[in-house]
Amino acid sequence: MTLAGATPVRLTQYAHGGGCACKIPPGELEEVLAGLPVPPPTATDTPLLVGLATGDDAAVVELPAHGGAAAQAMVSTADFFTPVVDDPYDWGRIAAANALSDVYAMGGRPVLAVNLLAWPRDVLPFDLAREVLRGGLDIAAEAGCHVGGGHSVDDPEPKYGMAVTGLADPARLLRNDAGRPGLPLSLTKPLGLGVLNNRHKATGERFEQAVVTMVTLNRDAAAAALDGGAVCATDVTGFGFLGHLHKLARASEVTAVVDTAAVPYLEGARQAVRDGYVSGGTRRNLEWVAPFTDFGDTDADTRLLLADAQTSGGLLVAGEVPGAPVVGELVPRGPRSVVLR
Repeated sequence: MTLAGATPVRLTQYAHGGGCACKIPPGELEEVLAGLPVPPPTATDTPLLVGLATGDDAAVVELPAHGGAAAQAMVSTADFFTPVVDDPYDWGRIAAANALSDVYAMGGRPVLAVNLLAWPRDVLPFDLAREVLRGGLDIAAEAGCHVGGGHSVDDPEPKYGMAVTGLADPARLLRNDAGRPGLPLSLTKPLGLGVLNNRHKATGERFEQAVVTMVTLNRDAAAAALDGGAVCATDVTGFGFLGHLHKLARASEVTAVVDTAAVPYLEGARQAVRDGYVSGGTRRNLEWVAPFTDFGDTDADTRLLLADAQTSGGLLVAGEVPGAPVVGELVPRGPRSVVLR
């Protein structure tokens, strides 16, 4: 974005990382969480249905039913990150779609969000922050989700996202621990967002196919999965396809077999890998999943793409989703959680 009388502002140059690639590496995060005690169940009329145990996409509590009304579950999540693209409006749209995705990944519908904004107020003009927030509002409106304010801090590095609350049917949740042998695996968005975003950050090239993919809500994919009877899913974000698939297989106590030839990629993604635009987050993802993955004869570039740190990626569903490619299947648990073929 260019302000009157000013040179273009490249937001990605104000961030050490970009999008979900700036997450704490999954291995390091699990080491931190391993030191925390698991709280015992409490006597409450809002039981915790999904918590920390399986590293799912959001927390879920069951709400008490009143007056014969159907039971409901409340889904709660938060997600924010540094600029993944230079355009502030697009960054706001991407960050909001990514935050809302965690609710869809649980089979819920978002109903209320609050903004989370960190801004270097002495470095970047607030006109840019307004555009970021406008992008978030537009995506929330598309999702039918209220935005009721939020929280902001002065920070040397810009960050934006949302805390989102949603509702779901507790009997029709999508969970990462509900996979069973014999189920196919469907992927609802192509991979390669991370390497294209990294190329954008390095060169300024704009990849419209990546922006369109990232701002597309996972609402329709989640609805299709539920309509098809799916009970197991996760979204593919910062830990990459392999990382999120490993977590799903581990939580479900199965092995995931991937048909690597069936996995879809964005135009330009493979070339970006060949040209070296691979983030540190992607390489850390690959290092983390290596002990749990049988790579077979998969080439090095494909391994990197399968571990690519996605931002606002698609849903990985244990089941068939109309229009989405089937990229593998779940089988009885073997020595590795993921097998590539």
